[in-house]
Amino acid sequence: MAPPIALPDTFARAVAGLRSATCRPEILLEEVGAPQRLAPYSFALSATVLRDGDEVATGRLILLHDPAGHEAWQGTLRLVTYVTAELEVDLAADPLLPGVGWTWLVDALDAQDAGYRAIGGTITQTMSTRFGELAGPPAAGDIEIRASWTPTGVDLVPHLDAWCTLLASTAGLPPPGVTALPERRPATTG
Repeated sequence: MAPPIALPDTFARAVAGLRSATCRPEILLEEVGAPQRLAPYSFALSATVLRDGDEVATGRLILLHDPAGHEAWQGTLRLVTYVTAELEVDLAADPLLPGVGWTWLVDALDAQDAGYRAIGGTITQTMSTRFGELAGPPAAGDIEIRASWTPTGVDLVPHLDAWCTLLASTAGLPPPGVTALPERRPATTG
């Protein structure tokens, strides 16, 4: 049996912070295998967002650590995320959606005082129309948020809290403590 590998203190503290944080109950987190070729040390979480029992968004948050540092990262730690959610067709077609999606990320980081630098990413909106024998709604849309940033400290709890806020925004969940009103059905005339 091989002896346990000693992890660098910076990475071990960052992972401990990610493991200690919790999200709101609609967001289910689990540790998953992390990519091994991007950095000497890595850790990953996967998220599933539920609304009324239905999966409405998914995401992955990956922590990378290179003790030697990385010029493009401007540091030794890097957080990478991928979030995707299905949207209502009219929202998915909105030309302002990419800017709004980016704001969800930056505002979440700022609101949690999650210090960062070297942030970058892409927002992709897609529309799909089904034809022929394909079952499902005639049109569907979704958003994908891919981003990475360098945390300015080792405490990653604020970053995980911000990521959970991003997931909730992308999934269309109401703010914590707010109950969504049921959809109003039009009155029937008889």
